[in-house]
Amino acid sequence: MAYGTDMWCFYDRLFIGGEWVRPASTNTIRVVSASTEEVIGAVPQGNETDADAAVAAARRAFDDPTGWSTWSPGQRADAMLRLATALDKYSGITAIRVSSQNGMPLSISKQTEAVMPATLLRYYAGLIRDIPVEERRPSQVRGTTAVHKEPLGVVAAIVPWNFPQSLTFFKLAPALAAGCTVVIKPSPETVLDAFLLADAVEEAGLPPGVVNIVTGGGRTVGAHLVNHPGVDKVAFTGSTEAGRTIAEQCGRLLKPATLELGGKSAGILLDDVDLARSMRSMFAATLLNNGQTCFISTRILAPEHRYDEVVEAFTAMASSLRVGDALDSKTQIGPVATARQRQSIEAYIARGKNEGARITTGGRRPADLDRGWFVEPTIFAEVDNGAAIAQEEIFGPVLSIIRYRNEDEAVKIANDSAYGLGGTVWTADTERGLAVARRIQAGAVGVNGFTLDHGAPFGGVKSSGLGRELGPEGLSPYQQLKSVYLPA
Repeated sequence: MAYGTDMWCFYDRLFIGGEWVRPASTNTIRVVSASTEEVIGAVPQGNETDADAAVAAARRAFDDPTGWSTWSPGQRADAMLRLATALDKYSGITAIRVSSQNGMPLSISKQTEAVMPATLLRYYAGLIRDIPVEERRPSQVRGTTAVHKEPLGVVAAIVPWNFPQSLTFFKLAPALAAGCTVVIKPSPETVLDAFLLADAVEEAGLPPGVVNIVTGGGRTVGAHLVNHPGVDKVAFTGSTEAGRTIAEQCGRLLKPATLELGGKSAGILLDDVDLARSMRSMFAATLLNNGQTCFISTRILAPEHRYDEVVEAFTAMASSLRVGDALDSKTQIGPVATARQRQSIEAYIARGKNEGARITTGGRRPADLDRGWFVEPTIFAEVDNGAAIAQEEIFGPVLSIIRYRNEDEAVKIANDSAYGLGGTVWTADTERGLAVARRIQAGAVGVNGFTLDHGAPFGGVKSSGLGRELGPEGLSPYQQLKSVYLPA
């Protein structure tokens, strides 16, 4: 089913129903390195026929009267732990494949893509051992009521390219824990890591059809899965535009959907912030994964009387970052994922200049890198919050620094956005930071840094999405409730 080296593989089959099966067409997806622009692999390009086969396999596995959906939580937890152990063996190669495909610095992929999948499997395996699936309540009329949690059904998990394995398991781990079966549709930009997942599923011995992986070019296969009558739930991470379309389709079909969408988060630097102590954490909170991170604070809100100091600090930080090949362990900023993405970022940089903002560093392609889709880390000063670069998601290493006069105005500016996914507050007084964080309209806010806690809910408000992933709250969207009334 695959040939090549351990790192670069060329697959000729899809993983459906627990087997490597021939695709319905001969079309392929060529995988290209973001750092070198060289072909590093290829996989079959699935189509609607392949998606139908994957859904049918997931449906059979779910409807099996002795299958996955009927297993006890302990049985499912044991299988999930076997999958976690199998994934541990592939963690190093997973990090390399992800970084090669989307430009994520290897130092980041080793901390996220190599670790998060198994971590989430172990977390949800432990959770379902501890949380009962049935609760007996005294009836408000007479007798008792048994409230039972049941697996929802077949899940279509549609995954983006920026954190492909982490975001796959935001969906897959709780879905498996609940007893659902899953069809995973990876982004065409990051498919080689998804096929490693298939290897791990096979090695762990999960029942056939519990996890299926079907590829696709463009949005055709994803749209087919969303509208498929055999799919009971959609879990999607991606752009707000695509999320709105999915929400409309699922609304018409009365099909539940979890949507984690775009962001344009604000980082509020309060007037007492210690810049010297904060800048190291500031890098991860603002430029993580080359700016290809939905929750990072790409709008920097600086107090007016310290504005020049803040601009100088961010300019120095950005200009000092090492830009280079994603597989170089010393690289801090790698290439962006595609040539198309770089063109979009460069168009925003040009627009920012036309709108009157001032570039203090960056704004170009690195002169010493003639291959790969690189963009220098770019800082804009004198940005109005109404400008396109302050209101629209750029998804690249570009930050806008906006001035404010007082704390109330800072909160107002932070909330003056169509998005509401993340945010940060930076201060010498943690309790003051917490008070400001409570006023920000966002699903998650960090004080003096931002770290996703897999034990806490994550998701957005406004145009940043619907529903929550992670934590115990991330399990319930894959369950449905049944009340059974019992006589006195």
